[in-house]
Amino acid sequence: MGNARTVLVTGGARGIGRGIAQSFLEAGHAVMIADLALGPGGDGDSEWTYELASRSEMARTVEELAPLGDIRGTSLDVTDSASCEATVAATVDAFGRLDVLVNNAGVVDSGPLDTFSEARWDKIFDVNVKGVFLMTRAAAASLRASDDAAIVNTASIAGKRGAPSMAAYCGSKWAVVGITQSFALELAGDGIRVNALCPGMVGTAMWSDHLMANASNESFEQRMRDIIPLGRPQTVEDMGQAAVFLATAPNVSGIALNVAGGFEMR
Repeated sequence: MGNARTVLVTGGARGIGRGIAQSFLEAGHAVMIADLALGPGGDGDSEWTYELASRSEMARTVEELAPLGDIRGTSLDVTDSASCEATVAATVDAFGRLDVLVNNAGVVDSGPLDTFSEARWDKIFDVNVKGVFLMTRAAAASLRASDDAAIVNTASIAGKRGAPSMAAYCGSKWAVVGITQSFALELAGDGIRVNALCPGMVGTAMWSDHLMANASNESFEQRMRDIIPLGRPQTVEDMGQAAVFLATAPNVSGIALNVAGGFEMR
């Protein structure tokens, strides 16, 4: 495997996606990050509990990571097939090829069964599940043209262990693990390796602005020290290193790799 591979990272403007983009750049790859690139007002959904990526965030990520290598950005809505196809085309136009697809875009929401709305359920599955399908379908032809192709889907340890008030999110991430195994079998004949990355507790906006919205950073850190065997929360750098491994290991396909400090071992 040479250093000329091109990587497309969805949800790449911030958080885990940014960490993944940085790790691939450090490993010598060219990177296209794709994200919603919303205006400063967020996505306009009053039910959503944390802000999604803005245009300025994506521009800042490209600017800050540019010293590491060739990185560019493009807007993407993973729930729209035309947008997915346009993003793949923009990547191939910019770099001449696509070798690695990282389906990282995702959202989280939680709430009890009796009050969780159908609209919120559908939005989680549209982004977290359908988005993986639409992006993979859009990228398949370009990946088949690569001699070293891989797909990495960001699932979660929530895709291996249920949690109260988290049925939609957990269900969506279980689906990602199943989709990963199915695509790994279907695309093996094309030489495309497909794996899932299962992050543990990473202090991104999902955690700080939603899952632990009423807790301080100190309490998050302390809570992680208490419950994680290796004694610390996971970082976006941890996720990036794991994604690079999954995308470069030549005989690894169909796995769902926990990166959770020993908290989840299934």
